[in-house]
Amino acid sequence: MQSVKEEESSSIDHEPKSSGDNSLWAHVSPLLSAACSDLQEGELIHGDNFNLFSAMSALEIMDPKMDSGMVSTFYSIDEAIESGFAPVPISSDRTIDVECIIDIMDHLLACEATWHMGHSLAQTVFSCIYVLRPERTSSHALLHSFCRVIRATCRALVSVVSDARTNEEEDLFTMTYGLPFNGDEDAKGLLLLNAVEETICRQLRACKATSSKRRVLEELEPLQTNPQLEESFCKALLCRIRFRKHFLHALNCMRRPQGRGLELARKHIAYCIAELDSVRSSVEFLSLETVENGKNEMEESTTGSGRHPIGFEPTLNKRLSAPTPPRAIKLLSWKKAIDYYVKLLHNLDQICAFKLEPDLDAVLQFVVQFQKSCPDLVARAHLQLLLVQDGKLYGRDTFLTICARSLALDVTKNHGLHLNEYILQLNQLMINLLKILCANTPWQRRKLGKILNDWSIFNVQMGITVGHMMQQATTPRTPKNGDKSLLILNHIYGWLEEQIHWVALRFLVLGFDLELYSPSEYCMVYWYMYIILWKLAEKAHFRVLIIVHSEERKAKKEDYSRDMAREDRISLWVLLLKCQTSLAQGLTVMIAALRNEGMFLKSQGPFNTENEKFIQHFGLLQKASLPKYDAYESFSESTSHARLDYLPVYECFRDAQKLAKEIKVGYASDPDKLAVASGLEQVAEHNIVAVKLLCQDRSLQVSFEFIHHPHFATAVVRRS
Repeated sequence: MQSVKEEESSSIDHEPKSSGDNSLWAHVSPLLSAACSDLQEGELIHGDNFNLFSAMSALEIMDPKMDSGMVSTFYSIDEAIESGFAPVPISSDRTIDVECIIDIMDHLLACEATWHMGHSLAQTVFSCIYVLRPERTSSHALLHSFCRVIRATCRALVSVVSDARTNEEEDLFTMTYGLPFNGDEDAKGLLLLNAVEETICRQLRACKATSSKRRVLEELEPLQTNPQLEESFCKALLCRIRFRKHFLHALNCMRRPQGRGLELARKHIAYCIAELDSVRSSVEFLSLETVENGKNEMEESTTGSGRHPIGFEPTLNKRLSAPTPPRAIKLLSWKKAIDYYVKLLHNLDQICAFKLEPDLDAVLQFVVQFQKSCPDLVARAHLQLLLVQDGKLYGRDTFLTICARSLALDVTKNHGLHLNEYILQLNQLMINLLKILCANTPWQRRKLGKILNDWSIFNVQMGITVGHMMQQATTPRTPKNGDKSLLILNHIYGWLEEQIHWVALRFLVLGFDLELYSPSEYCMVYWYMYIILWKLAEKAHFRVLIIVHSEERKAKKEDYSRDMAREDRISLWVLLLKCQTSLAQGLTVMIAALRNEGMFLKSQGPFNTENEKFIQHFGLLQKASLPKYDAYESFSESTSHARLDYLPVYECFRDAQKLAKEIKVGYASDPDKLAVASGLEQVAEHNIVAVKLLCQDRSLQVSFEFIHHPHFATAVVRRS
């Protein structure tokens, strides 16, 4: 500290230096010091051209959280290495050396999990000097191979997320800050780690061997000097090494084109989960010497032993974090990091287990179901890259083929359709939709609302063109052996409207997931859901009729087997939509009646009127002409006359209950969909009871809670 002050004082005494451009540079430290001594609290020195914008965009100095030039422990990696901060080997005592390596492995796991959560790579994984300079550890096979595999894993993950582009603008995940990231030797990390694993396995077998067999293996050099701890150390190292190896293998397998490596990836994922269980159980052995640190410190520790790892300095790369202030970050604890990886692996296993069928309905349902588990960035990126490859679904099927299959149409003989401008636009719209559905929930809802307008404009343009083509047809029916392109385009046009309403429904229900609706706004939300669901059910039912007609026509040919499973699946989907439609209608009328009779909050506030709130929530839908009439006027007229006396007349909840029971029979073999149907049935049953009670006693208090279903509320009635 004294030497630093001496250097500063000597530099201040220097004469002003010329910069070579007719200007002089002088030290201002004495001036600033004098000014600081005269300033009182709340005073500010500023020039005549001072303004708020300049103050906000100015560089802030002397703040450790904002100033990357603040004094750090080390100014460079070389300085840290020369000071002995990251020695190789870590200790001359081999027992301590092994303990420290395990601590490094555990801390790297916590750093990597923290990086996955959106923090800087420079301040997490690459805060380890051993990872920054892996060539220094070449004499230490275990540490060297492990660091190489860590670097290869980071590179694989950055590649996945960069290709998928599922990260938000503020995410730091893909930024590498000029770090030595693409080492050619990292590719050999797995080979080196396999050799190290084999050596440790032999040593573990030697520990377990009987005295007669031990003589044969006595030439093996032990990991450390304490024979009683040898077996436990071998097991602790092996589970960490194997997790790293299988995790990188799983990532590489999942990147194989057209999902060819998914089955093998599932095996590696299963191994990873098993090894993480072993890693978790090793904490009892590793923390024996540090148990006195206390339970709270162990819970927040980034290592299984509770010790601080060697070779990590978060401020080392502070100057490389130019896009963001070098703010201090809190790493995930070791236990939370393991929990994160277990969740990540289960999400990746879900992706690998998905049957890659060329069925768009199945794809959309899987993505929606997958998003319910709130997957993190890495899992969502892998899902997107699996679904969309080279502008095709799974990299195999064009979206024209997928659309035609949804309608049971054959497009193999209509090669010209693949080059049709509307089909090409539809292909791009579907690609964008799948990418958006793989994003996080807030970003997904925002983008869904915006693309609705694109879909609506495309729908209008395609409808006009198809209508002109139909009018220009010479005969009312397409010739039996003639070009079927017009018929296919007409059916795709109808299918397109169904997809637009599906996107609109997804936009609305995500508002519940994000808690964007207040209870006073439930009436307008369910009214809008009723309008969208009713139209969606209508379009889906029309598609069922097209499929049945197409299948019956094909069944007249020989050697054709009718796909009854697909027909049943779509028919159940239509029943589910009708059930939800009845529930939405029932909730709309019920809440409107309660509002009109003063038993439930109206959508009123000091700032926004009900009409303004309506536009705020549904302005993007109205911009896309969903519905095509004045939505707010229709909503006001349809709800203004609702009364409790009329509620029993409406059979909405009873209709929903009957449909839910029918759906449960069809989904008996699908636990997830059966649970959805059961939830809808319970919502209908409870609301039927609530309506009866409210009609009998109007002094009761009512609230709406999402007990049985995340999007359809259950009326809870209480006495005041």
